[in-house]
Amino acid sequence: MTAFKTTPLRRARPLAALLAAAVLAGCAALAPTPQTPEQIVEARANAYWAAMLKKDVPTAYGYLAPGVRSIFPQDAFAGSRGSAVRWKAAEISRVRCPSATKCLATVRIESKSLVGRGAGSTVPTYFDETWVLQDGQWWLYLNV
Repeated sequence: MTAFKTTPLRRARPLAALLAAAVLAGCAALAPTPQTPEQIVEARANAYWAAMLKKDVPTAYGYLAPGVRSIFPQDAFAGSRGSAVRWKAAEISRVRCPSATKCLATVRIESKSLVGRGAGSTVPTYFDETWVLQDGQWWLYLNV
């Protein structure tokens, strides 16, 4: 009877297979999970408002739908944002999508009025924004 000899290579194969399986399982766990339209719009709307609060006009303007940008130049957009109110905070409180290509994001804005009786007071306001899906991306649609 001959003795079966194990070589270092034979001992390493099961370990290598185990290591490869662990790496593949880890990669699968790190793969991004598909997001719903509501989650995508919420993230984009929050990013848009973060830019607006920082007065980062070029970044905020980049979230506008291509059709809106084609008829509404960036300098007109910058001038249309008003100066009688100072925004203090903004957050998306809800997103609902009545169709596959349209979502409504409810925005909660805290602003400080600079004129009138309430000058200096902080006031929360809610309003809906329309986001549209075009060429695989969600864009803010403004009526201009």
